[in-house]
Amino acid sequence: MFVYLNSGTVVEIPLSTIDSIIYTFTTPVDLAVLTTQAIGSITATTAVSGGDIISAGGSPVTQRGVCWSTSPNPTSADSTSEDGNGTGNFNSALTGLTPGTVYYVRAYAANSTGTAYGNQVQFITTGGGGGLFTSGQGVTDVSGNPYASIILNNGQEWMAENLRTTAYSNGDPIPNVPGMTFWYQLTTGAWLHYDNNSQTAAPYGKLYNYHTVTDPRNVCPVGWHVPAEVEWQALELALGMSVNELTNAGFRGSTQNVGGSMKSVGGQYWQVPNEGATNGSGFSGLPSGWRSAQSGIFDGLGNGNLFWTATEFGAITALTRGLLFSNAGVFRGENWKGDGLSVRCLRD
Repeated sequence: MFVYLNSGTVVEIPLSTIDSIIYTFTTPVDLAVLTTQAIGSITATTAVSGGDIISAGGSPVTQRGVCWSTSPNPTSADSTSEDGNGTGNFNSALTGLTPGTVYYVRAYAANSTGTAYGNQVQFITTGGGGGLFTSGQGVTDVSGNPYASIILNNGQEWMAENLRTTAYSNGDPIPNVPGMTFWYQLTTGAWLHYDNNSQTAAPYGKLYNYHTVTDPRNVCPVGWHVPAEVEWQALELALGMSVNELTNAGFRGSTQNVGGSMKSVGGQYWQVPNEGATNGSGFSGLPSGWRSAQSGIFDGLGNGNLFWTATEFGAITALTRGLLFSNAGVFRGENWKGDGLSVRCLRD
């Protein structure tokens, strides 16, 4: 066989050599394929997970383990375990965790091509200054978003994260309506991101109007619902609020630090002083802010949040709950049904 080179020279190469060259080409190596084990043995500072490497991807897995973070989609740049190599099942120990904190976990496997990750799972550590809860099994909404959950000592199981679905539980889409004028005029369900910035969805969730909360198609996952006023009161009683305070407007439970036990700790999200924050309930409240229906203004990110209850207060308002960086209590108020607020779901 003759081959023309770039120099113009003609060189004869035996066919046997060409065959040798052809047959030495290698198939590109793929990333490994793996899943993440469910979380178990949860304490205030440790937990157990692991993974199952289904396929090495054509090249040996040289490192495997799990990675975890307080932000979604952790990578090997975050906290990790190192649990050997090869395929198959492996167990991993998560250590050095913070009490009463939501963590996200993914198994990882590295080969010559790169690092692959399994599905994300999440959980919340116990403790946090109260010992008022245990970790639940969590839930995934119809849009595929997973949520950690907590089980209070009164038996209620709450999401430990704000809702971020874009569809009702039957799969029907919830419209995203970012414009101020259209938002104010709506009489049906809608959602938006704080400041119309999708980067706020993790970890703050989405903001919904009250029409979404009351839509019979159910904004929460199947088997869950938006809690009514009486169910919020049950949570507050479980956290130590006095009966006399349950129906008062304004901030309540400051003396008992009810709001403090519902707020995530530290200054990563909350503005200082984050008064009373212990997250003893595991509720892990974040300052996700809100949007006013009348002015269209976004406000509160970093210093407070408002949650819908499923209970109307009048023709144009509904009861809400709020947490603030400067107060250790829980705010009981009312908001226009067109406002954009956060949603937490409660298991049926």
